[in-house]
Amino acid sequence: MTPARDPRIAIVGAGLGGLTCARVLQQHGRSVTVFEREASADARPQGGSLDMHADTGQAALRSAGLLDRFHALARPEGDEWRVLDFATGALLAQQGPTPGGGRPEIDRGQLRGLLLDSLTAGTVRWDRAVSKVAPQSDGTCLVLFDDGAAEEFDLVVGADGAWSRVRPALSSAAPHYTGVTFVETGFDQCDTRHPDLARLVGNGSMLAKGVGRSLVAQRNSNGHIRAYIAFREPQDWHAAAGVDLGDEQAVEAHLLRMFDGWDESLRYILRSSDSGFVNRSLFVLPAPHTWEHVPGVTLLGDAAHLMPPVGLGANLAMLDGSDLAHALVAEAGLGDAVRAYESIMLPRSIEAATGSAQGLDHLVPATAS
Repeated sequence: MTPARDPRIAIVGAGLGGLTCARVLQQHGRSVTVFEREASADARPQGGSLDMHADTGQAALRSAGLLDRFHALARPEGDEWRVLDFATGALLAQQGPTPGGGRPEIDRGQLRGLLLDSLTAGTVRWDRAVSKVAPQSDGTCLVLFDDGAAEEFDLVVGADGAWSRVRPALSSAAPHYTGVTFVETGFDQCDTRHPDLARLVGNGSMLAKGVGRSLVAQRNSNGHIRAYIAFREPQDWHAAAGVDLGDEQAVEAHLLRMFDGWDESLRYILRSSDSGFVNRSLFVLPAPHTWEHVPGVTLLGDAAHLMPPVGLGANLAMLDGSDLAHALVAEAGLGDAVRAYESIMLPRSIEAATGSAQGLDHLVPATAS
């Protein structure tokens, strides 16, 4: 009798969730290929600091055998929040770090690098942009690439984020605008070049909020502070205001008008950027977002449950990846494994989506409290 071959598993997207899934599969001797449309690991900045929760992100890292390496990079002192009065800059509240280092911070890029370094060489195939996937009648799934090529797999995992090319094989749902936009900016060598801001932010994160307006700033590694200028406005706020997003001075002037009446110590964030401004409209998937099981394909992370960025998304994506990998190892068949994974992930994501929506309302309140 010919031995059964290993299932051919493809993961679309080399983000935190997809890489966690690949790592756990390889730990158990399973073959996996990750397709990523970016040209290399360093093709773009990976974003700000993440707090890894004990029961989600850290649990996934433990199952991936990477928890000790994570702790060697993490900043437990970063698990601190300061809330400031928007009109005076006075400290209103302070909390953390969590006793026992329960939610240490780590830069997203460092965490992604840790996962990438843990994989067998050649696992990630860079510069391979997927255009769509097509489940086949025999239970396999065809991956189609932008260059016209195609490859067949027994299971394709969509870990390709908000605008997933895999999701349409399972669901017609599309992300919609939350009504909130973040404009991102940054400050280098903050302790020497921006000492007053560094003191406001402290070791972790700082929040000041008014009606429909908030400022959030967070410590990253290497003396960098990343800040988010958050507001409730139409998605085309810049066009309506006649502001060219490529004109840094025009964006700054408009934001200063938008935050008129805020304390000057906080308005410093608007007028002293080292990195310019990046406009980020926040989108979410409908909640609940579910689908009927389709052989040969499933989703994890933002592809499955896109939520506001309030601290849950990366943690859940990594737990999704770990749970899916363990199901694929434990169950006899791919179909049973995917069903077992989806039966855990989908209810969990519905609960998390509700909490994340409430978190965004707290972060950028629509009305006075």
